[in-house]
Parts: sequence; C-alpha cells; structure tokens
Amino acid sequence: MPNSRKVLVTGGAGYIGSHTVVSLAQADYQPVILDNYSNSSPQVIDGLENILGEKVIHYRADCCDQQEVLKILKQEQISGAIHFAASKAVGESVTMPLHYYYNNLNSLVVLLKSMNQLAITNFVFSSSCTVYGQPDELPVTEETAPKPAESPYGNTKKIGEDIIHDVVNSKVGLKAVSLRYFNPIGAHSSAKIGELPIGAPSNLIPFITQTAAGIREKITIFGDDYQTVDGTCVRDYIHVVDLAQAHVRALDYLQEQSTDNFYEVFNLGTGSGTTVMEVVQTFERVTGVKLNYEIGPRRQGDVEQIYASVEKASSVLNWQASKGLDEALAAAWKWQQSLSKHYD
Repeated sequence: MPNSRKVLVTGGAGYIGSHTVVSLAQADYQPVILDNYSNSSPQVIDGLENILGEKVIHYRADCCDQQEVLKILKQEQISGAIHFAASKAVGESVTMPLHYYYNNLNSLVVLLKSMNQLAITNFVFSSSCTVYGQPDELPVTEETAPKPAESPYGNTKKIGEDIIHDVVNSKVGLKAVSLRYFNPIGAHSSAKIGELPIGAPSNLIPFITQTAAGIREKITIFGDDYQTVDGTCVRDYIHVVDLAQAHVRALDYLQEQSTDNFYEVFNLGTGSGTTVMEVVQTFERVTGVKLNYEIGPRRQGDVEQIYASVEKASSVLNWQASKGLDEALAAAWKWQQSLSKHYD
C-alpha cells in the first residue's frame, strides 16, 4: 500500500532537488532520493543528513533504467514523484543535443511508465522558463504562447510538458503539475548544501562565487548590446529555498485534488528582472569582494530578457517568493566559502 507521505525525488542530490528534499522533510513528507550523481556528489547526502538530523533514504540509480525505477517505486511504496533528473546546461545542450534529448526525455518517459504501471498518480515536473523562448511581451504568464526554444535544453522541457499533457489526456489517472522556474540562485542558510557544478559552471552565480574565491580568473559577461538598461541580459533570479518550498506546495495541491487526469502549469519567479551587470554589482556590494569581469560576445541559445508573472502561483498555490537578491547572493558566497570544508 503506497505511503501518502513518501515521495520519490529524482535528481534529489542536485541543486534544486537537495533543497527540495529539506523542505519536504520539514513539511512531514518522507523524500526518497534517486540520483546517478552525474551532475552532483554523494557527499550531498551528508549535508542533507546534517541539516535534517536524520538519515535520508537514497538510491544510486539511473532514471533511464526502468527496471531500477520500478524496483525503487515498489520497494519504497511511493505515492508521488518530483522529477528533477535531467541534463541542464543551455550552452552544453547546443553542442550535445543528442545527449540532452536522450537523457531528459527518456528519463521522463521511463518514470511516467513506471508510475502508470503501479497506479502512482501525483507528479511534479521540473520545467523551465526556457519553454517561452524569446517572449514578445513581459512579464510572461502561463498563458503566454511558447515559442520555438532557443536551445535543445529548452526544447526538452517543452517536449516534456507536451508528453505529460498527452499522458493526462489519455485518462490513465495522472495528476500533474509543471513548475516553470526562472533562475534559481543562493543556497541553504546552513551552507551545508548549495549549487555544486561539475567542472566549469554554466550558471552565472557559481561562476561569480568561484571567481571571487580565486578558482576562476575572471567572469565573461556574454553580450552588452542587448536592448536592456545596461545592455546585458535580464533574468528573474529566485532564491532556491523559495523554489524548494513551491515544490512542497505543488505536491500538497495535487493531494488536495479530488479528480484524476489533472494538469496545471505554474511560473515560479520573483516577478521582476535583473540584469547580469546588476547581479555582479550587487554581489560586490553585499560581499565587499571586487570581481574581475570582461565583456564577451553574445552566447548562442541565450534569451535577451525574461521575467515571470507569478500571480497564478500566488492565488492558486498560495506561494510567493520571500527572499531577495541580496540574501541569495550572500548565501551563495557563504556556501562557496564553506565548500572546501564539506566537499572534495
């Protein structure tokens, strides 16, 4: 018999996944991590157990392995799943499209097939604002028509949402939510978990913190000739702890629904945009550390500017971001400074 509080978290040792595991446990859910550690570290489990003061159930497995996924779902009597497991670097996806299509879509199909086989109905999908491409109007709402994705990564999220939509329409009993998040940043206040890129970071904030720590020589800002206040790209930066709590609310929301075959999408952001240059300057102000940066050419796959309308998440999920840019950047820097103590 499935345990109504037991939730599979694929990619649960990753950046957003690990913070969501903390929020789930604090909300009296029992998270079960499935991760192959291709873009994370087994040492994240130690950080999680340190924060929570208890053991965390975790499996080293590949989400594309249906036999393994089925075995874990059965063994743990899972009642729902939050699916983070995916390759996630926009730039890398442009050079390695086949890897992204295989990994991101196959893992989703395997998980949905396995859930269907065991009549597990509650599903939260880690989607992305990349499904909107380069929007014509800002802020983007959930009704903003998706445009052609600017990268294979973005396209896998768009196709992933289409797959979920079609599965729900097939009347197999699936209740699903796709969370389209904007740019997660920051770290847990304990500095026991945070963003842990393997190799050179593809995201702005870890590149900033690694440069501040002397690991990287300098930051390259990709383009300063966009139609924005200072010529650099605009993004909606959201604290990862706020984002994690939205996943808990999404799971609560699904459990509150009395009807099957149900699907909703929600934007998760702060509702305002910040330029890359503003992030750099804010980091310098908050930490007192001067950054070495240069302006480079535009990067293929980048959208000029995007930020969210978050009215639907506020009114339907009863969720909104509460942490600001200063707090997120301070937490990211604290995490970077603690890394050598906790991780190889």
